[in-house]
Amino acid sequence: MMTMQGQSLTERQKGLAACACLMAQGDLERLEPSVRTALDNGVTINELKEAFSQLYAYTGFPRSLNALGVLSKVLENKQENWQEGKPWTRPAEWDNAKAAYELGKKNQTQLSGRPFDYNFCPQDDYYLKSHLFGDIFAGDQLNAADREIVTVAALSGLNGVAPQLAAHKQGAVNMGNSQELVDELCTWLDHEGYTLRSGFPKGVANTGYAQYFIGDSYLSPIQPANLGEGEATVLPTVNVTFEPGCRNNWHIHHGARQVLICVSGKGWYQEWGKAPIALTSGMIIDIPEGVKHWHGAQKDSWFQHLTTHVKTGGEESNEWLEPVTDEIYNAL
Repeated sequence: MMTMQGQSLTERQKGLAACACLMAQGDLERLEPSVRTALDNGVTINELKEAFSQLYAYTGFPRSLNALGVLSKVLENKQENWQEGKPWTRPAEWDNAKAAYELGKKNQTQLSGRPFDYNFCPQDDYYLKSHLFGDIFAGDQLNAADREIVTVAALSGLNGVAPQLAAHKQGAVNMGNSQELVDELCTWLDHEGYTLRSGFPKGVANTGYAQYFIGDSYLSPIQPANLGEGEATVLPTVNVTFEPGCRNNWHIHHGARQVLICVSGKGWYQEWGKAPIALTSGMIIDIPEGVKHWHGAQKDSWFQHLTTHVKTGGEESNEWLEPVTDEIYNAL
């Protein structure tokens, strides 16, 4: 096995990764333009077919078929610069069960870094060797290194698969990618918001308050319901998205208390002099007026919360204070 050192993620690899991650999440709306971009950047039509087919083993047939449907729709307006790729040929292993099993055993051993037998469940052990790493890996549209880029990207977009993602990150190195490339892939997926896994929009760059944040954040106003006549005590609601590691400065709200409704990802909330609170989807934080605090994303995850303010009387204002230092943040 040869590892290609000093690799840097290519636009083609980014195209494969973006499509795989969105396909895994079933985000067909974002997948369609990503398929076009991937084709523009050198991914072939047959490579996308292979990627979406392979990923049925990780995401299920419905999402695999839906992604192939998106590709078919995109190809109704096929551009001249899009490449068909090498012709598809039926792998010989499909007609030889023993050969498929032996190929799968070899591929699984290389990917795992050691022989792997799942004796707890012989059925799955056979499926993994004979079908996933045998039948599927026998296709020649994607090489082993690209297959693992696709798999890592797909698993990065799913909840509840941390053990498998960790295994395939190492497997991506064992199958020919450099550790630097795998790290770059995961960082890129996070930075571009592909791992956001949220039904709420990312929004637009929070340029107006960027001076009070470390890292990039984004804003998306939420349309308020009709509160009827009279002066509203609840102020407008905004969805705030934090990239991994992003947090706002220490600050204090005057004339109102702030309410945070966590909707996606993992974050932090901390009041001055108190222990930090880890935030996850579904949690609500009611911040009293006049309390010094900060909130933001955890280092390894995007984070979204809805925020609104409830008037408490007096003039409403935010008092922005010092940044949350790396020393404080990195110790969490």
